[in-house]
Amino acid sequence: MSAGDRPGDEDFVAKWQARWPEWRIAMAFVPPALRGRAAPWFSLLDELGDAAWAGSDAAPGLAKLAWWQEELQGWAKGARRHPLAAQLQRVDAPWQTLALALRLLPATREHPADTARNLAQLQDLALAVAACEARLFGDAAGDGGDGRTTAAPLLAMQAFVRTDQPLASRLLAEWPAHDGGTRPRRIADAIVRARLRILARDGESRPVPGPRVLWSSWRAARPR
Repeated sequence: MSAGDRPGDEDFVAKWQARWPEWRIAMAFVPPALRGRAAPWFSLLDELGDAAWAGSDAAPGLAKLAWWQEELQGWAKGARRHPLAAQLQRVDAPWQTLALALRLLPATREHPADTARNLAQLQDLALAVAACEARLFGDAAGDGGDGRTTAAPLLAMQAFVRTDQPLASRLLAEWPAHDGGTRPRRIADAIVRARLRILARDGESRPVPGPRVLWSSWRAARPR
């Protein structure tokens, strides 16, 4: 693929926005200075979730995760290939730590019904994600959250890509009493939790209604 044929970051962001239309409302509660990073960051996490859990054949996803490990290791050294790096790689975040933590994802595919095991398996990845978000969003907003982190929102992607109603119910039961992290993280977690409730109740993976997004995003955006 030539450089001129490669999709830009707007293509990956557009795919994420199509999957998560709630952010058309929720982004208003993200500080303007952070919006240019928030969209590609959550697009990146969406790509990783796809690689980990989408499809009946694990092989393509494992290849994608291996590619992303190399890509993120490159970001740590100042190199970049993927278009999403344009807004992200310039930030001095712990990309190497995130790259290493991706090795934890494949095992969660092997035991989809063992929620407790998979949450424990992904805890180091959740910490790596939180560390990156602290650098991407914490300083600029002056709102780094309370430091609490959980793997439940990450594992929720498995429930969505597989329309797994029992997993949605189990994740809601394991959801922490108080969401932590930066403001964009708290907003994202509020959206994910609301979607899990829809999936657990109706067996459908669909967007959250606008009024609910407005209310939950406003609550999540309040300083901690």
